[in-house]
Amino acid sequence: MASSSEDFGDPNGSHCDGLSGADQLLCRLKDPYSGSFHADAFWASLGTSIAVMILITLAFSLMRPRNTIVYAPKVKYADEKHAPPRIGKGLLEWIGPVTRTKEPLLVEKTGLDSAIFLRFTRMLRNMFLALTIVGIGLLIPANVIGTNHGFVNIKQFGSQAYFVTMTPQYPDPNRHGSLWVHVVSVWAIDLIVAFFLWRNYVAVVRLKRQYFDTPDYLMSLHSRTLLVTDIPPADRTDEGILRLADQVEHTAGLPRAAIGRNVKVLPDMIEEHDEAVRELESVLAKYLKNPDNLPAKRPTMRAPKKYRANNGGDNVDAIDYLTGRIRELVVEITHIRESIDKRNAMPFGFASYERIEDAHTVAYAARKKHPKGTTIKLAPRPNDLIWQNLPLSKKQRDWRRFWNNLWIVVLTLLWIAPNALIAIFLSNLGNLAAIWPGFRHTFRNDQKFWSAVQGIASPALTSLIYLILPIIFRRMSIRGGDTTKTSRERHVATKLYAFFVFNNLLVFSIFGVAYKFVVAVVNNSKTDGAWDAVVKGNFYLKLLGGLSQVSYFWVVWLLQRQLGAAADLAQLINLVWTWFCRTFMAPTPRQEIEWTAPPPFDYAVYYNYFLFYATVALCFSTLQPLVLPITALYFGIDYWLKKYLLLYVLITKTESGGQYWRILFNRMIFAVCLANIVMGLVIRGADGGWFKVFFMVPPPFLMLGVKFYCAKAFDDQMMYYTKATLKDPENLAEPGKKVRKNDRIASRFGHPALYKPLMTPMVHAKARHVLSHIYKGRTEDPDVMSTTGYSDIAMDHMSQAHPGKAARFAPPAPKEMFEVVPEAKLDFQHFMNRAEFADALGGNGELYGRPDDLVSERSSTPRSFLGRHGSGSGNSSRASSPAPSEGSVSAHRRADSGDPYRSESSYPSASPYRKPAPGQIHPAQRGRGLYQMSNESENRLLNAAQPVGQATPDEDPGREAYGLDRWRTGGSGYVGVPGQEADDGGVTGYDYYRGRR
Repeated sequence: MASSSEDFGDPNGSHCDGLSGADQLLCRLKDPYSGSFHADAFWASLGTSIAVMILITLAFSLMRPRNTIVYAPKVKYADEKHAPPRIGKGLLEWIGPVTRTKEPLLVEKTGLDSAIFLRFTRMLRNMFLALTIVGIGLLIPANVIGTNHGFVNIKQFGSQAYFVTMTPQYPDPNRHGSLWVHVVSVWAIDLIVAFFLWRNYVAVVRLKRQYFDTPDYLMSLHSRTLLVTDIPPADRTDEGILRLADQVEHTAGLPRAAIGRNVKVLPDMIEEHDEAVRELESVLAKYLKNPDNLPAKRPTMRAPKKYRANNGGDNVDAIDYLTGRIRELVVEITHIRESIDKRNAMPFGFASYERIEDAHTVAYAARKKHPKGTTIKLAPRPNDLIWQNLPLSKKQRDWRRFWNNLWIVVLTLLWIAPNALIAIFLSNLGNLAAIWPGFRHTFRNDQKFWSAVQGIASPALTSLIYLILPIIFRRMSIRGGDTTKTSRERHVATKLYAFFVFNNLLVFSIFGVAYKFVVAVVNNSKTDGAWDAVVKGNFYLKLLGGLSQVSYFWVVWLLQRQLGAAADLAQLINLVWTWFCRTFMAPTPRQEIEWTAPPPFDYAVYYNYFLFYATVALCFSTLQPLVLPITALYFGIDYWLKKYLLLYVLITKTESGGQYWRILFNRMIFAVCLANIVMGLVIRGADGGWFKVFFMVPPPFLMLGVKFYCAKAFDDQMMYYTKATLKDPENLAEPGKKVRKNDRIASRFGHPALYKPLMTPMVHAKARHVLSHIYKGRTEDPDVMSTTGYSDIAMDHMSQAHPGKAARFAPPAPKEMFEVVPEAKLDFQHFMNRAEFADALGGNGELYGRPDDLVSERSSTPRSFLGRHGSGSGNSSRASSPAPSEGSVSAHRRADSGDPYRSESSYPSASPYRKPAPGQIHPAQRGRGLYQMSNESENRLLNAAQPVGQATPDEDPGREAYGLDRWRTGGSGYVGVPGQEADDGGVTGYDYYRGRR
């Protein structure tokens, strides 16, 4: 088949010169990458990227020993179990501990998510090293042999001729036999990728099974808890959750259940309160930057639109307004927390089992069972929940997901035009000068300046957009109904990958090809029929030429990724930003504390980058085999750099337990299938027929077969601790051994809005002496009644003012309006116990030795069991914060004549783990059976459910009270319970309740 420069593009990129403005614009659009690659550019990019990377790494090695807060914060903050290996202060002493830390230790120190991330990076490195052998050993020789050397020569192409001969861009019609090597290479590439994916899937499953046996997982609350959603109104009680779980699978023990409560506006009010606190801190930091020389005018602000009517619509004093607003919010939040027991139940709840095996058995059985339309699955960690989406129904989630996906498609399509303009004009201002006469004169007179602008503007604007894009996708995912942060991050990663592949790979790789083909068809249609015009357009030949030209761009682009890896290691963005803020702005104490905390690792963004790089390399592996060793070099270097960062610098904000692996596996399968399509089109364009393409049909089906096999063989092992559990009590307990009551799991997942302490405005200590002058209100607040919230840990906080006493029993301490922070304490180390910092910066607490859902001997009782003052947060829901007077809160309580706690105050709460005294049993609790417990949907909503199936001692003093730890056999009822008569027909028999359902 004859070939020409028109079909394959002008190698010198000068074919647009001399045209008029409109024609030149169309010419640039049809070939956006013309002239973007030269041989000198390849060597310059290679040398520059490696040299700059080495310089940045040396600079990091020099700064690391002198700035451990930035380059090794986890050494300072982590507990002994999670502390990374110690490193010396030598220039390169950080390399040894990184290379010696193996995967099992990595899981213990950094978590399973980070270990899987590094395994995925190592897999890509090894995979592309193996593919490099195929590319260099098979594809490059085949392309060199099959090239039309009469057309490709040094005279016409210059030094670029050597790179052109490595591609099938200019095939020799007499040497099509070399294309069989491409067919063999496609099979080899697919088999190599399939092998690495299968091998690493097995390794990830092994890591997950080992993770299941770690003390952190075995002692966690979420490991034995189920999340039940879409609960119908009739079953929105604790008893209803027990019945739903029992319909799925009978287990040895009944769970403790907690139905969700409607907190309504409470989360929004807390969010508004936190924003007001941060805004007040910012105002004070600017106003008090030099406390001995205050500005003449106090800071002012415009109140939010909904509050302007109360302020006359004019500017108000910022300090007085914000402090007043914070006080109002505290009063409202406190009152809502006190009266939350009047809210209706929500369509979600939790069920906590004593044994992990029971919870996972029910979750596995519930995969295809939806009793009464509910969905039952394993609960995530408490800090992983997105609470506002839990009440959504299936219909609402589906509808939101539909609109969410539609908007993402619209955004992806709208980005085509701006992306094209950036790629064509901003990355090469010469193209803009060629079509814009007014800019041409300025460009030619000061080319050095505009060259600097060109080198900064395009990557800066592109980087800014790609920083904003994940934020947009995260907000859209939340609005789309995601119930956990982990699922949100997985969806962000998949949507970013789809966005990148469509816009940055597919659209621009075939943009010029599609334009040339359409123009050719239009011109041919003037003399030929429609079909003949399409045939004469030589679409496949133009596609081969266009993709070959674009491959040069991707070679240079992949070379430059090394700079980003080195910049991540040096933490350049964080260093520059903190220096800028400290030098030119007035940071608040809270901001300075947050800057010293270990930053979280953005898994979604980096997984998207790595998947996109791998997809580009696979798609262009036959067109330009040089992408294979370049990609292997990148992953080989970045593996060690990211390993250091995850060991010493970055934390996993929300541990998912390896849930990212499946999306990585599936996207790699998609990448290989897409690469197979590209390879087939290349062979079709170079050969001119379909015969060789037919031999490339099976590989994509092979990859799909690998996907379905791995999903069936491994997915359940990764998800569930066990798929079945023994129901015979003789196999579960030693004969005659009494089950320890204190080992029972009776914990609750509760909305953090019910118990999370509120933030206190922070002020620098240097401004302490002027606070009384700038703030006219009270600097001390009376005490506030504590509010009882749901919690996962029942341990009381120790009083800071009275060591050794629980905070709720210690004498109240005066509370200041502001929290004064000395300069020496502007460090995360002093605040990592605080919920306001731990939630955003401390992951789930495991790094610092305080996992948020640990179940232990002391913490087996939820805070809700401790009665009215059992919140464990001292005498206030908010430490050192603006608080209402006790009279105002008491007035709210007195107005509530139906306060259930007052009517029951004469009956002390009985411990759920001890036999209660007769006088401790409330009359309303007597005679209740297994499911007929005190209905928390109607009263005592902030106290825990009473032990189900509890006998009443004053009715039968000889009978010992037993709770949930009973045994069933074959669903016929309870057997072997000490003290229970064989012919007992009372309401404690399980058959009685099974029959009533």
